[in-house]
Amino acid sequence: MRSIARWCYSHRRIVVAGWLVLVGALVGISSADGTSYDNSLTLPGTDSSKALHLLTANAPRQAGDAEQIVIAARHGAALTDAAVRSRAQALFARVATMPDVTRIVSPYARTGAAQMNRHRTVAFATVTLAKATVDFKPAYGKRLIDVARSFRTDQLDIAVGGPVAAKAEEGDLGGVGIGVLAALLVLFVVFGSLLAAVLPLLSALLALPAAISVIGMVSHLVSLPDFTGEVVILIGLGVGVDYALFIVTRMRQALQAGHDVESAIVTAVSTTGRAVLFAGAVVCAALLGMVALGIGLLTGIGIAASIGVLFTVATSLTLIPALLGFLGTKVLSRRQRHRGVESAELETGLWWRWSAFIARRPAVPALVALALTGALALPIFSLRMGSADQGNSLPSNSTRQAYDLLARGFGPGFNGPLQVVAEVPNGDEATLANLTSVVGADPGVSTVSQPATLARERTGRVVALEVYPTTAPQDAETTQLVQRLRSTVIPDAVATTAVHAYVGGATATSVDFNDVLAGKMPLFIAIVLLLSFLLLVVLLRSILIPLTAAAMNVLSTAAVLGTLSAAFGWGWGGELFDATRPGPIEAALAVMVFAILFGLSMDYQVFLASRIQEEWRRTGDNEQAVTRGLAVTGRTITAAAIIMMAVFGSFILGGDRLIKMFGLGLTTAVFVDAFLVRVAIVPAVMFWLGRANWWLPTRLQTWLARVTPHADVDAGRLPAAAREEIPVTL
Repeated sequence: MRSIARWCYSHRRIVVAGWLVLVGALVGISSADGTSYDNSLTLPGTDSSKALHLLTANAPRQAGDAEQIVIAARHGAALTDAAVRSRAQALFARVATMPDVTRIVSPYARTGAAQMNRHRTVAFATVTLAKATVDFKPAYGKRLIDVARSFRTDQLDIAVGGPVAAKAEEGDLGGVGIGVLAALLVLFVVFGSLLAAVLPLLSALLALPAAISVIGMVSHLVSLPDFTGEVVILIGLGVGVDYALFIVTRMRQALQAGHDVESAIVTAVSTTGRAVLFAGAVVCAALLGMVALGIGLLTGIGIAASIGVLFTVATSLTLIPALLGFLGTKVLSRRQRHRGVESAELETGLWWRWSAFIARRPAVPALVALALTGALALPIFSLRMGSADQGNSLPSNSTRQAYDLLARGFGPGFNGPLQVVAEVPNGDEATLANLTSVVGADPGVSTVSQPATLARERTGRVVALEVYPTTAPQDAETTQLVQRLRSTVIPDAVATTAVHAYVGGATATSVDFNDVLAGKMPLFIAIVLLLSFLLLVVLLRSILIPLTAAAMNVLSTAAVLGTLSAAFGWGWGGELFDATRPGPIEAALAVMVFAILFGLSMDYQVFLASRIQEEWRRTGDNEQAVTRGLAVTGRTITAAAIIMMAVFGSFILGGDRLIKMFGLGLTTAVFVDAFLVRVAIVPAVMFWLGRANWWLPTRLQTWLARVTPHADVDAGRLPAAAREEIPVTL
């Protein structure tokens, strides 16, 4: 690390020019090569996957997703009025000519009679597409919506519902620009120097285009969803600003302690830079843990996000030292440059007093912080994972308007029909009739369509039933209906026959996705905890500190999920979070928030613990090490947290519920981890454990020294008190 720092300082022009050329080249190559994002979601072995496979193999043009064009009469008119009917039928004829539309069932057709309510005020046409939702670009859904809306009149309201239309109306990162400006303001307040404030943002913003360009090229080799770029920006801003901030802060401290510019840069990179390197490794371990879930979509996100983290680490360890070399003492505020060395400021500042208070009474701040964290975590006991439906979209969205019209005309279940796909052998029509009757008799089913033949084979045919639940797609009762149809209703109806039937469709696929994630989450969490524990053992040469970090991360995760459950599950978020309609927490979001939270929290843990370790190695006094380590890092940790809260909090201004969830979840995560865990609970625990913090069995110490890189903060020897093996006595 010292060699890297010296080289980057001495060749700073080459480093800066090299980064600019590299970023330009990567962006150019990626633009020329294009991207190959793939949103395919495969869930092998699930019922929805079997239903889709059956359709794809026997009726490929019927295997795509279905949209609904909802029409509603206005101002006392009826849908059967001649003018209204003519306008609606003209719309259906126009949509039928669009690419990838394979079939439209009109409510005016004999086969679609059940698609108009008895009052003749609301109806819908089912539009079957040739491809799955994941294969459509948002522009297709937007075009479909625009075509439908162009046929509106004073007597006819029209809206489009379905997954393709919803994809066209997905929100973006909201007020991320506002968050970046807020971060710049906080950095300026912390540093008192505009030049120093710009450096962390510059480092992160230069790493991101390079990372996204590489990810675009990787998309040709690995299945990556098309929203990968947004996730990488989110994570890259978080860790990138943190890493650069830590290094710049340490360099400023070294300057204030009397070092010259080169020495200050080398000190910063060889100490805090090492912490950044290990923190980046832990973040990558957390993100790559998603590979264990075995779901291609999440595997791709984990790989891509890790690439983003690697670039932010690279810019922090090379570009930042080079830029600091150009700035020199200008990285200090004008007051600091004029006053010179301010070594006494530490021992009279707020964080020194806070450290001294925790040293005297560690139980008080720890219990208060635990109580607050526990209060945030309490709603986790009512947490329900699932997939929210379009009833949570913005009222201006076409999908929300279609949802409301269908719910008003037919009931909420018409917004998420299930599709029962069956193979019926020749001569077994009685079983098919019985299946239709039994499914329709279930108390959770509102309506069942007549069997539609999708394909004929020599030995039989493939048929599909549209099953409309009595409850909304996101409701727990709908999930129970899917499970009941699969476990008892359908097996009993086709028992002792050769009929094979599977429950598919978008709603059933969401149920399967959540079930698969729930089943693999324990393995994912265990892998992330184990990898991060091992990396921290290598870094800190301690057993208890990594164990404490793992426990605190689990506690922080519980607080985040509890907050999300209260805001979006209970509806406590109100208008601010568009949470006026309570619903489930997205399972995929919970996985990603855990991985991101674990990575960000490890940043703060590594920064704090490595500085405490540095003081411990210098003095051999645990209390003094914890006190001084917290006093030195507390201001930086909380400043970094405020910056991240500003960036992530800006996502709450995003356009849809999912992005708002991300914003609230990550803002809560950073607040809990920085202001409650790292500067209150962890120091209190370390004061309480005493010298046992640094206990490591002698054999394990010897083995680690032989097989792992030298990870000490500096080359100095341990004091005699610290070299002894420390017994586990609390």
